[in-house]
Amino acid sequence: MPRRPIRVTGAAEAPLRAALRALRTELQIPETFPPAVLAEAEAAAKAPRLPAHDATDIPFFTIDPPTSTDLDQAMHLARRADGGYRVHYAIADVAAFVRPGGAVDAEAHRRVLTLYFPDGKVPLHPPVLSEGAASLLPGEPRPALLWRIDLDADGRRVATDVRRALVRSRAKLDYAGVQRQIDSGTAPEPLALLKDIGLLREALETERGGISLSVPEQEIVELDGSYSLAYRAPLPADGWNAQISLLTGMAAADLMTAAGTGILRTLPTAPDGAVARLRRSAHALGVDWPHHVSYADVVRSVDPTNPRHAAFLQECTTLLRGAGYTVFTDGGVPSPAVHAAVADEYTHCTAPLRRLVDRYAGELCVAAVAGEEPPAWVREALDSLPREMAEGSRRANNIERESVDIVEAALLRGRIGETFDAYVIDVKEREPAVGTVHLDEPAVVARIEGGDVRLPLGEWLRVRLTQADPGRAKALFAPA
Repeated sequence: MPRRPIRVTGAAEAPLRAALRALRTELQIPETFPPAVLAEAEAAAKAPRLPAHDATDIPFFTIDPPTSTDLDQAMHLARRADGGYRVHYAIADVAAFVRPGGAVDAEAHRRVLTLYFPDGKVPLHPPVLSEGAASLLPGEPRPALLWRIDLDADGRRVATDVRRALVRSRAKLDYAGVQRQIDSGTAPEPLALLKDIGLLREALETERGGISLSVPEQEIVELDGSYSLAYRAPLPADGWNAQISLLTGMAAADLMTAAGTGILRTLPTAPDGAVARLRRSAHALGVDWPHHVSYADVVRSVDPTNPRHAAFLQECTTLLRGAGYTVFTDGGVPSPAVHAAVADEYTHCTAPLRRLVDRYAGELCVAAVAGEEPPAWVREALDSLPREMAEGSRRANNIERESVDIVEAALLRGRIGETFDAYVIDVKEREPAVGTVHLDEPAVVARIEGGDVRLPLGEWLRVRLTQADPGRAKALFAPA
């Protein structure tokens, strides 16, 4: 997920969409797939490698945004006779369609990730696969990696299995609908258990010192010739659903470390200086953070529906810098191997339609459970995957930063010279007149240059907009 998810809805057009199109061109983002890739994908869609095991009797369901068609995951939840739970989690089997070394494979290695712009996406795989034959769409039999994870009554994992299987989702659900069903008590048990298991897993996350950031999405809408920007807070169901993915990523990491070959998603502990900076941002945004309270506890205490708290949650993502992928082979588990935010060993394996590394992690887990060596094409790619994923992530992060700048400039275009209430959330140590402000309204975070004025970190400030032109000049403020 992008650090600052932001999307355009309604009739938002020029100059915003024109600037976003220009950004695609400037960054050389491909508009389509080469003919050879499309031809190979079309052929693969008609003749995938089908698994021997049939699990189409399990009534899976998916939970995604309403308009999503690239569905990586489907789940079914049940109680076990001993008071615990059974999680069936089906992950799209991209390897059933992608020939190692083929045109689709090579293009996926060039793209690395599905890229998200505020007005659309650039997919990792051709849509005939990612939104068609490989997607876990309802009513369609699909090859999948079928995880079976048993939990005890406290939500702790007691057994793990993963194998190739044919599955069929019964329903495509969205977060708002899921939340309504669970809140009203009308959800069938396999869906109602999402809350039970999600809450248990969240409690275990707290116990081990992990933290999940519920970063709100920002939405820009054009209305009567002007733009508005606001935060859209995630629902509890978003978090419960994310816990199933985290559970699977942790189970996958354990399988790989036991087998001695794998690729982990790692994150070092944030340095003290980064935490101190975040404390200053909390003060600036009016978030109460007593000195005896940990970062994880303060994050859990904030309200993502509060615009200032939402801005603080976005600032919290700065502590995730330094995340990467670490490969290990021949039994040499890396040190450190832990993802600091998860507070455990963890890997990415649940989004293979949108993230290259997940296809490889899935293959490693299937081999580990079967007691077999990973396929040669997996072993041969391992050493280069961290570098490829790092390059892809840099490109995605750059797109995100530039897109946010364009959206905010479009929002403020035509308001140069106006003044706004803002909070100084960051000041450069060597340039105390330069920093970052968060506007009280609209929900904009932008650069401020004070000339000879030392910016008051953590304080309210009246600021004046000095420039804003989408695609040409980022939003810039000065003290009023």
